[in-house]
Amino acid sequence: MRVNSFLKTAGACVVVSLALSSISYAIHLEPFIFSPMPRHKVQTPAMTELGKKLFFDRRLSGDGTTSCATCHNPEQGYSDGQDISQSYPSTRNWRNSPTLLNIGHQKYLFHDGRAQSLEDQALFPMMSAFEMNQNLDYLEEEIRSVPAYVEEFKKVFGDGDTTKEHMAIAIAAFERTLISENTPLERYLLGDEKALSADAKKGMDIFSGKAKCIECHYGPALADDRFHALNVPENPAYRDDPRYIATMRFVAKGWHFTDYRTLKEDPGRYLITMDRKDWKAFRTPPLLDIAKTAPYMHNGIYATLEETIDFFDRGGGQNNTVLKPLGLTDEEKRLLKVFMVEALSGEDRPFKYPVVP
Repeated sequence: MRVNSFLKTAGACVVVSLALSSISYAIHLEPFIFSPMPRHKVQTPAMTELGKKLFFDRRLSGDGTTSCATCHNPEQGYSDGQDISQSYPSTRNWRNSPTLLNIGHQKYLFHDGRAQSLEDQALFPMMSAFEMNQNLDYLEEEIRSVPAYVEEFKKVFGDGDTTKEHMAIAIAAFERTLISENTPLERYLLGDEKALSADAKKGMDIFSGKAKCIECHYGPALADDRFHALNVPENPAYRDDPRYIATMRFVAKGWHFTDYRTLKEDPGRYLITMDRKDWKAFRTPPLLDIAKTAPYMHNGIYATLEETIDFFDRGGGQNNTVLKPLGLTDEEKRLLKVFMVEALSGEDRPFKYPVVP
C-alpha cells in the first residue's frame, strides 16, 4: 500500500488517494458532527437521562463499589488513566480501559471486537468476574426495589419492568451522547483555516503522508473498524502477576481456546475468530481526544504519545508484518504530536453528574 504525495481539502473532507495493486480508492478525514442513533428505537432525552443514572450507579456491581464510570471517568476522557483497567476486589483485569468518547461511531466494541452493539457491550462488564461481577437477574430485582427507577422505566419504556435488556438500551443511549465536541480539526475541515496552527497543519501533512497514520485512522472517528496484529509487547508490569495470568487464561477458556493453561500472552482478536491471522490483533482505536486518554495500547504499555509514536516509527512490535519503519525525524515526531494534541482535542465542557436514586 502506498500513499500518493498529495493532501487536499475537498468540500468538508481532507482526501488522500491510495493505490493497492490495481485498485484505487480514497480515505479521508471527516468533520465529526453527530453519533448515529440506534435502529431499533428512537432515543429520547428521558432514555438518555435514565442511562446516565445507571452509568453512575454502583448497584450495577456485585459488591456495590463500582459503576460504569469507575473505569470510564468523564474527567479522564471516559477512560480511567490506568495501564490496566480497574479490577473487581481481589482480581486483576488484563486490558486497558478504552475511551467511550465517540463510541457510537465504532462498528466493533472492546479491544477484541467481541460486541457489535452498545447494547450488547453494556452487559459484558457487569457480568465479568474481574470487572463488576454482578448477577444480572439479581440486579433486575435490585433496581426494581427502587421506586424512582420503576417510575423512570415506566416513563421510558411504557412499563416499570427493570429488565437487563432495558438497562442496556438506556446505558447505550447515554453512551451515544459522548462525543468530542468542536475539535479544531472539525472546524478546519468545515472551512476555518485559522482553526489549526502552522505546526498542526504540518503535523497533519505528516499524519497523512510520511507517518501513514491515515491508512488506519480516517473517517469521522479516525478509525478504520479493523483489527491489526502489530505485536505490541506484553506489559512487563503484569507479565508475572498471577492474578493477571489467571484472568487471561479464564477468558481464553471461556472462548474455548484449547491451550488456555499454557497461555503467556494476550491472543487478541484470535480468541473471537480462531483465525491465526488475528493472533495478537486488536481494534484500531479512534484518535479524537487521544491526548486525554493515556496510557495507550490495549495493555497500557505506553504512558505517553511520544512513546506510542516511537513504537510506530520503529515499525511496530518484533516480527509483525503490518508495519515498516517510518524514519521520522525528531522534528517530524514533534509536529505529529502537535497535530494529535492540538487538532484532535474537543472542547472541555462542564459535566453535570446525575443524582442516582
